[in-house]
Amino acid sequence: MNNYPKITIVTPSFNQAQFLERTINSVLDQHYPNLEYIIIDGGSTDGSVDIIRGYEKKLAYWVSEPDQGQTDAINKGLRIATGEWITWQNSDDIFYPNAFHELALAAEKHTKAGLIIGNMMLIDENNKPLRDICYVKPSYKSLLAEGMVLTNQSAFWRRSLHEKIGLMDENLNYGFDYEWFLRLTKNARCVHVNRQWGGFRLHSDAKTSLNQQDFDNEYKLILAGRIMPNWQKKLYKLRRILMMLAQGNIRYVLRGLVRHARGQGHDLY
Repeated sequence: MNNYPKITIVTPSFNQAQFLERTINSVLDQHYPNLEYIIIDGGSTDGSVDIIRGYEKKLAYWVSEPDQGQTDAINKGLRIATGEWITWQNSDDIFYPNAFHELALAAEKHTKAGLIIGNMMLIDENNKPLRDICYVKPSYKSLLAEGMVLTNQSAFWRRSLHEKIGLMDENLNYGFDYEWFLRLTKNARCVHVNRQWGGFRLHSDAKTSLNQQDFDNEYKLILAGRIMPNWQKKLYKLRRILMMLAQGNIRYVLRGLVRHARGQGHDLY
């Protein structure tokens, strides 16, 4: 590589001491030479602050104070961030090895890209892989058609886009990431790298496990006035399958078709 673009990772944290250290190590163990790591803790009382203090020499910034929730915490970190490429990683999720170096290589190759994503792995409480989730190049319309066809656990965007689209919508508590990526894909060139970059942890205390109705309500609010007809949604699903086949994920597609036929999932992931 000719250079290593500065990467900023923001971790919003609140009472996730059980997983927090694994998240921190997944960032620092990348051994990326131009890293800015920021942790915004919401005033945890479970020992998280002691864990953060143990790594403070390797952090660009951290704070522990009451906030207005996850969206507010992420925005606090984004306002401080100085990296060329940015993302947030939740305090119960992880990055996979080499993700930052592979991002840097992709950014060097795709100089006009504004959003670069990789693939994701579903993991359990002990980091055991449960199922891989492969993606394709996202677009604004593909997100409208199919929902979250990408994830923050393996997505990075240029900080310069903040001046154009603003920060996270702090009126949203559950669907803020969906609304954010809708804005990003509408205003940025998107690139997909067919590599495993992030791990999304499934556990009983996860936000997605406890508040599904709240997620559904916010998604309806976000999509109000821009719902696609079903025939168009089917075309985007077909687009995704064809793109996956084109990038060599044949077994993945076949596995998804079998799962779908067996009623083990509403989608073809």
